[in-house]
Amino acid sequence: MNILIVEDDRPIAENLYDFLESRGHQCDFASSLAAAGTLLQREQFDALILDRGLPDGDGALLARQLRGEGNLVPILMLTARDALNDKLAGFDAGADDYLSKPFALKEVEARLLALQRRATPRATAEQMHFGALAFDPAAQAATLAGAKLVLPPKALRLIEVLLQQPLRVFSRRELETAIWGRNQESSDNLRSVLNTVRRALGSDAPVEIVNVHGLGYKLVSR
Repeated sequence: MNILIVEDDRPIAENLYDFLESRGHQCDFASSLAAAGTLLQREQFDALILDRGLPDGDGALLARQLRGEGNLVPILMLTARDALNDKLAGFDAGADDYLSKPFALKEVEARLLALQRRATPRATAEQMHFGALAFDPAAQAATLAGAKLVLPPKALRLIEVLLQQPLRVFSRRELETAIWGRNQESSDNLRSVLNTVRRALGSDAPVEIVNVHGLGYKLVSR
């Protein structure tokens, strides 16, 4: 998952960041509503961890703004405000879940994963196959000849995109937008994800990702 942490308490933000990154998620951090708004305009996130008491306002304002714009990114409010009225105000603003401080890091991840599962459209739950390579959107898992591929989230997203239309050439721009939500300044980011998937597939796999010079990349059978 690509997660935005909006938290002005640096130690808490760092603990969340380090733990979630160690669990295979990609994280970004903002310490204010203004910084969060800038990041949300630049990038697409899978989930948002949102504090209420921020230096430039209540996190509930950001949640309400996002919902007003039609942005349905799952929001987990993480705050010291644990009174019932505070929780109700958070849900009314558009939060999907509410967790009071102090909290357990494992519970934060469990709640985020639950929010992601609920946000995944049922229409995308059907497994995709191309030869021996398969991807299960509901489980966010890829397999090769029935064996699970242990991959980080962005590598799994690359497989999911390529499996939607095997043999089709996807441009660098298309893949970057699908994986990060925007174009990347350097091609090194996409190249790194491609190399991760290629290593996981192995040199003798019955399917491979090939580079079509000047056009992009496609999934083919050997």
